[in-house]
Amino acid sequence: MKKFFANTRPGKEITYGDTTFELPILYSLDDFFLLYFTADAKKVKAIMPSDKLYPVILPNGRAIIGIAAYNYVQTTVGTYGEVPVAIPAVYGEKLSPVKGILPALMESLYPGFGVLVMHLPVTKILARDAGRGEWGYTKFVADMHFDITPEYMECNMHEEDQHILDIRVARRGFYLRDTKPLITFSVKDNNLIKTVVPHKGVKRISLNTRGSFLKLGDHPMAQSVKDLGISSKPFMAAYYAERAAILPEGKVIEEKVRAFDGYIGKNRDAKHTVHYAGQDK
Repeated sequence: MKKFFANTRPGKEITYGDTTFELPILYSLDDFFLLYFTADAKKVKAIMPSDKLYPVILPNGRAIIGIAAYNYVQTTVGTYGEVPVAIPAVYGEKLSPVKGILPALMESLYPGFGVLVMHLPVTKILARDAGRGEWGYTKFVADMHFDITPEYMECNMHEEDQHILDIRVARRGFYLRDTKPLITFSVKDNNLIKTVVPHKGVKRISLNTRGSFLKLGDHPMAQSVKDLGISSKPFMAAYYAERAAILPEGKVIEEKVRAFDGYIGKNRDAKHTVHYAGQDK
């Protein structure tokens, strides 16, 4: 782990409003799990902030949506929760459904690949302000409760009394070492930002999604996901047995794109609770 984080400190101090943090942000321990769904390709393409950004299309003609949950335990900005809704896409190349399977399998090893961050709720105002201020990530503050057990990992998310979603991933699948960087697309000041996040870990992937599920509530974030024609069941589930990541500055790859602000939410403190197989934290 020390080798992975070598030469990241001293970092660069950044301030947005009342929020000050050091770049890159380091993530050394978390609970991370995710589900993959299909969605209506035309509806997904319609929300792309750039005409040069193309959603990854499966051979069945459907786009992909990934919905994940992070319970960050050890980071350089403290403990918090985060639930991304991300759309795999390729910048600068329109893919046929047949060829679309390549970036779906290769991910960041495929030229131009990344994930457009559609929503990124978090439990801390600091994480929201840092994410929106530096990268333009579509962050807002939400309440999250995590259940981490030997059988499954689950997150229940609300904004005060309004239900957003529940996500559960059953712990099963084959182990795979993952050293590919995570690449994100976001929009800040009408500029398309590409951020390459060095990442290493061991994950389990399963095409058997029995026991894994997503339940969407009536919140605006949930409704926007429903509006994309998301499938009722996931086609793949995954979680990380161990993981570390380094979040650096992003780079502008296109100017004058369409705004992609996402849901803003309220300026408030959120609840972040975690239950680990019999003991509360």
